[in-house]
Amino acid sequence: MADELSRVFQALADPTRRDIVARLAADGDATVGDLAAPYDVSVQAVSKHLKVLEDAGLVSRRRDAQRRPVHLEAEVLDLMTKWIERYRRQAEERYRRLDEVLASLDDESRPREQGAAS
Repeated sequence: MADELSRVFQALADPTRRDIVARLAADGDATVGDLAAPYDVSVQAVSKHLKVLEDAGLVSRRRDAQRRPVHLEAEVLDLMTKWIERYRRQAEERYRRLDEVLASLDDESRPREQGAAS
């Protein structure tokens, strides 16, 4: 799993590849030409980006008559989400404990009020 996650995070380190993934997530399957259109780079350059995403398991290509649409493999994103969620929960637990410690320190530093029994 760690190697797969490393490939995914490495693939998503590039802003163009993150944008391609975001567009596929929002708009669904697209051809290489469709994906290349908004960029000031060649279709071959976008194809290289797609190859990196494909090697990481983030996208797949299938033959559909004359077209080869690019498809986002959402389950890989689920794998990333689970990994991130685990560490988010750990961080939240640490912050909760820190809040408790800080609250107890704050309680200890407040002057105690004199009761009626003095």
